[in-house]
Parts: sequence; C-alpha cells; structure tokens
Amino acid sequence: MPILYDIGIGLYHTGIHLAAPFNDKANKWVKGRKNIFTDLKAILNGVEHPIWMHCSSYGEYEQGKPIIDALHKKYPDKKILLTFYSPSGSEVVKPKEKNLIVMYLPAEGAKNAERFLNIVKPSIAIFVKYEYWYHYLHTLKKHNIPTFLVSGIFRIEQNFFQWYGKLFQTILPCFDRIFVQDEASIELLKTIGIEHAEVSGDTRFDRVIEIAEANEISDELESFVANSNNVLVAGSTWPKDEELISKFFNQGVKDLKLIIAPHEVHKEHILQLRSLFKNGTVLWSERETEDLQKAQILIIDTIGVLSRTYRYGTIAYVGGGFNDGIHNTLEAAVYGLPILFGPNYEKFKEARDLIEVYGAECILDQSSFNKSLTDLTSDDDLRSKMAESSKKYVQENRGATRKFLEYLSKEVSDLETKDLPNESNASK
Repeated sequence: MPILYDIGIGLYHTGIHLAAPFNDKANKWVKGRKNIFTDLKAILNGVEHPIWMHCSSYGEYEQGKPIIDALHKKYPDKKILLTFYSPSGSEVVKPKEKNLIVMYLPAEGAKNAERFLNIVKPSIAIFVKYEYWYHYLHTLKKHNIPTFLVSGIFRIEQNFFQWYGKLFQTILPCFDRIFVQDEASIELLKTIGIEHAEVSGDTRFDRVIEIAEANEISDELESFVANSNNVLVAGSTWPKDEELISKFFNQGVKDLKLIIAPHEVHKEHILQLRSLFKNGTVLWSERETEDLQKAQILIIDTIGVLSRTYRYGTIAYVGGGFNDGIHNTLEAAVYGLPILFGPNYEKFKEARDLIEVYGAECILDQSSFNKSLTDLTSDDDLRSKMAESSKKYVQENRGATRKFLEYLSKEVSDLETKDLPNESNASK
C-alpha cells in the first residue's frame, strides 16, 4: 500500500479545497468534481465500453486530438470519454463531435479509481504524455483493460529514475504499450527494466499539421496584417517576455506589426499589458468596433485563437523561456516561421531540434532579442532560410497518430473489455 503517496495526494487535495475560496483555478477544480459520479452515471447511461482518453490539461489535449479524430473515423459509433485533471482542459474544451464526452477526472485515490472504472467500463484507456496516476493505472491493470501511454517523454530528473522511485516504477508495467517521442526515452526506460516501449514520435506534429491544413481564414487578422512586410506573433507570453517585446516596440519600430497572445488573459493582466506599450494597442475583443488595419499592436485577449494566429506571422516569439519552460513551438513552426524563445528550453526536444536545424534561436536578454529581431526583419535571406528549416522539421516528423492506430488495430481487435465488479462491491 503506497501510504506516503496517499498521504501526499490527500494533502494536495486538502490544499486545493482550502485555496478554492481565494483562487479561481482551485475553485473550478473543486466545483467541477461536485457530484461527479452522479453526473458520470447520467451521461454514460446506455453507453457501452467507451474509449477513455485522459489528459492533464489543454496542452496534452492538443496532443491527443489527432488520436481522437482518427478514432472517430475508424470507430464512428464508439463514444470517447475525454477526462482532464486541470480546469485548463475541462473548462476550455467544448466537444463538437456528438460521440465525444468531456469531464473532469475524479480525484486520485483507490476508491475513486475503482468506482470510476465500474461506471465507465472502458474498452481501452489512453493516457497522454505525462499522466501517471498510481491508483487509476493499477486498477486498470487489475481489470485487464488495455492501457496505453502516447507521446510519452522521459527525462533523468523524473521520479522513475530517482533513488526513491520504486513506487513510481511500478506504474509503468500497468501500460500495455508505451509510445514515446525519442530514443533517449527508450534508453532511460531500459535502465529500470521497462522494455515494452517504442518510438512513435509526438502526435503534436500531426495536430499542428491538421490545423494548418484546415486553412481557417480570419478576415479580422487578414485586415490587421494587410500591407505589412513583417508581423511578429508572440504566443503564450509571460511578463518577462512582454517586457522584452514592449521595450523593442517602444523604440519607435517601423514596418513591423505585433500580434501578442499572453498566457494569462484575465482583465487585470490585459490592462497591465496594454500599459507597457507607448503606441496604441487594440484588443481582439474590440475587433468589431476598431479599425484593425490602422493598429500596430493587436492583443489577443481570449484563448483558443493562438494556434491559428501564427498563420499570419512572418516571425514568431514563443513565451515561457524565462519561466518554467517554453510553450508550443510547433504551432509556429508548421507555418514556416523563424522562432525566438528564452533560455529555459532544454527539456523540450522539439525546441532543441529546431535550434539544431536552425529554425529557431534562443535569446538571453534584451540585447540579444533586439539583435535577433532586427536581423530577421532586415535580412530576407536569413528569414527565409530559418522559415524553410522550421517547416521542413515539422513535416518530417509527422505520423505518430498513424503508428498508434496501426498498433491498436493489430493488438486490440474488438475494443471491448471484460465486465468489472458491480459498483456496490467496488465501493466497499
């Protein structure tokens, strides 16, 4: 029995409940799970053996989306239950497909895992990238439900590879197959005796290609970038990123427009962001009442727009590199944009790769940011070379979704599952 693990999880959940009255995200986490089992029973009434996919948050959903789409095509009558642990997924993803159900995952715990699986009775379970919940995975294993990890990536600093990692290592055999992004993950897993893994790549490549090929046009963004030779799209920015960008633009930059989509879009931050720029800004929420073509700086003050906004850029800046880590560079690379980001990128394989193929540059401070952006706006050959490299890199790494579906078709032919114990027994 993982006593210390359960104590830690219990303290974590208690902390969230205590923070809920004062923190919006914690409040959503708690409210989203109120009456969750009752809601789950009602929603799944009459649904037999859905496919269950679990993501931590919206970022992982973007990785799982190509698989969801492919499963819908291959099994059009099959329901897919998509669960999230974070409000950034559950509160944002609104399913358009009739066979997709979106819910919070009940809090981690042995009883909750058993009860959840007795209600859902999934045919298979798919976890995306980072989610390793001990009780859910061990309960899936106990009931012989085929379980897979997709787009996984492993690093030496993770719990599995530490002196205290024995408990976490027991989680990995619960997966029937582990699909990882790179050979380095395979080699790390071998050091702890995990052999049932294979390199399939990262499904995010498939997702960004899918978005790009959809070719969704925005008349408002078309108007904003009209007659502009250079457009910087700055995505998922944090205050340090925004400081660098605003100082550059406040020098009186000519012939360069800015579309900036901050990581935080609450009212207070948007007001603060607007105040950084000397030149006038316009908000995305004002697009129906403002003349976008006359503006130099457009602030995207909502979520869900960024991945399609990169289409209208000539250069990209991806935020987070002066915080815990950069955000999704592939959303920009798929459109063939030279990419800039801060120094905290080492744990992101695609960022390292993009620097290696010279599709991206790391900036360290205001001086290097100013130089890189000036070079890219003044040197067409440099910009074209980096653009070609970033786009080529994305196209060469597509196909992770296909590899997973091929394995699934071969190994799980009927997508059914054995009956689980009845709920009354499981909850005792």
